[in-house]
Amino acid sequence: MNTISSRQQDIVMLARAQGRVSVEDLAARFEVSPQTIRKDLNDLCARRLMSRVHGGAMVTSGVENLAYEARRALAQGAKRAIAEAAAGIVPNRASLFINIGTTTEEVARALGGHEDLLVVTNNLNVAVELYRHPKIELIMAGGPVRRADGAVIGSVAVDFVRQFRVDYAVIGASAIEEDGTLLDFDYREVQVARAIIDNARQVILVADHSKLERSAPVRIGAMEEVDIFVTDQVASPALREVCARHSVELIEVGRREEEDF
Repeated sequence: MNTISSRQQDIVMLARAQGRVSVEDLAARFEVSPQTIRKDLNDLCARRLMSRVHGGAMVTSGVENLAYEARRALAQGAKRAIAEAAAGIVPNRASLFINIGTTTEEVARALGGHEDLLVVTNNLNVAVELYRHPKIELIMAGGPVRRADGAVIGSVAVDFVRQFRVDYAVIGASAIEEDGTLLDFDYREVQVARAIIDNARQVILVADHSKLERSAPVRIGAMEEVDIFVTDQVASPALREVCARHSVELIEVGRREEEDF
């Protein structure tokens, strides 16, 4: 293949900053037709520099996660809807873990109206969201803090989590494969996630459809360990079959509004 064009380089840089780019926005920004942008994105996807998503593309990385603020900007509407549905599952006077992730943070925000909750978390952003609520008891895990996103990770956090046995675990994943494998990028974060899964009576997985279009190198676990999967949409028949086979309750809160490019 030839060297990528300057416009394609700009598209990649923009995607790294934002997490995701759309055909419509790129066509307006570069003052070219949507067909031209589609050709650019197809070329970048063929080079494995980007991955297709509905209506645009996102940066491909199997070993490094997107920047925290870029992840926050992805699928915001879907994340809010997912969070509201997940929060609705958790009754008052329950105990729960909430781990790392921009969607789990939305769940914490949606839990603000609950009463008499005990929340254990290794997510500083969740703690900031919940510590002011007088009817929510918050317990923060100790250990090294990852500067990129406020995650408390490592063996100290693992040992801390293992002291509890809670009603619910609200967990996220950076990627989900069609066979139900749950993946993440940092093995230290995965160690904490494993402890959270192992010490909860019910596991609620919250993840939007973009997680089914990504890859990550570290295995968290499998869909069969999840009790409830809350998402906006599962387009993969294979993953739907995995959920059905393992009696995972699948809650879909919406459908994709974007069109394929």
